[in-house]
Amino acid sequence: MEPSSVLSDGTIRRLVAEERIRIDPWDDGMVQPASVDLTLGNSFRVFHNHRVTAIDLREPPTDLTEQVTIGEDEPFVIHPGEFCLGRTAEWVELPDDIVARIEGKSSLGRLGLIVHATAGFCDPGWKGTLTLELANLTRVPIKLWAGLPIAQLSFMTLDRPAEVPYGHPDLGSHYHGQVEATESRYEGGPADRTASGGGVG
Repeated sequence: MEPSSVLSDGTIRRLVAEERIRIDPWDDGMVQPASVDLTLGNSFRVFHNHRVTAIDLREPPTDLTEQVTIGEDEPFVIHPGEFCLGRTAEWVELPDDIVARIEGKSSLGRLGLIVHATAGFCDPGWKGTLTLELANLTRVPIKLWAGLPIAQLSFMTLDRPAEVPYGHPDLGSHYHGQVEATESRYEGGPADRTASGGGVG
């Protein structure tokens, strides 16, 4: 059994060329030494805090968010202490023997912008855009623009292909093939096997 390893820039380029990893649109200039930069999409989901008094994870509420789409030259403003969902502009597909992890860019973190609260993991077999959990930790609003580099995606190999990859009918994967930022589909309780499945889904 070979240990898993983080993929280098050359390996990432090779696997993309071989179409084992798909990132669409692909920009070779976004490849870093051990990751690929991803850009911000143009749609967000904002929370309607006035609709519920609390979020009960045993009976999760629905319709907590509303989709907002911005124009090419229009900013999306995330206010101090605010949490919302965004998405990457890129569509990502992984084979059944590779996982990925999304991380914020350090330059944005130093400005107080968080891009994922907990869900930074992409399962093998993932297909879709990646949902971002955006939070502004500062005391001033932050303007976000579609197309700006927002995160980086690193890749790791599994010791062997997953027997039941994400999207398999037996899993009931909640976020497989998502295009827009998708609100939580958490069902509560131990039976919800895919509550965190897909990670950035």
